[in-house]
Amino acid sequence: QVQLVESGGGLVQAGGSLTLSCVASGRSASVYHMGWFRQAPGKERQFVGIVWSGGSTYYADSVKERFTLSRDNAKITVYLQMNSLKAEDTAVYYCAARSGLRIAATAGLAELYNYWGQGTQVTVSS
Repeated sequence: QVQLVESGGGLVQAGGSLTLSCVASGRSASVYHMGWFRQAPGKERQFVGIVWSGGSTYYADSVKERFTLSRDNAKITVYLQMNSLKAEDTAVYYCAARSGLRIAATAGLAELYNYWGQGTQVTVSS
């Protein structure tokens, strides 16, 4: 069992930055691939990016060049640095953990993630 707790959300002006954190705890938490998803009101959950257990990353096109994922396996923490934020980035952001093969084409499949955090709200004002 793995527990995930996100933090760092808040209100920011368009063009600003925020860093979200996701702390994982539980058995073998450091070996999981860690993904981020977001869900805006009335919209479907959307893949944001993933940092694989080895540290490499993969992003959705909508956030590429603006968002950066990193992980600290010693702290079992994943960071989502978000720059140049836009109003359309407003959503609840969820951290999720999965195991399995590192296949980019499957990174955005929410059903492959075994554990989810409670989410943290990010609001970008225009």
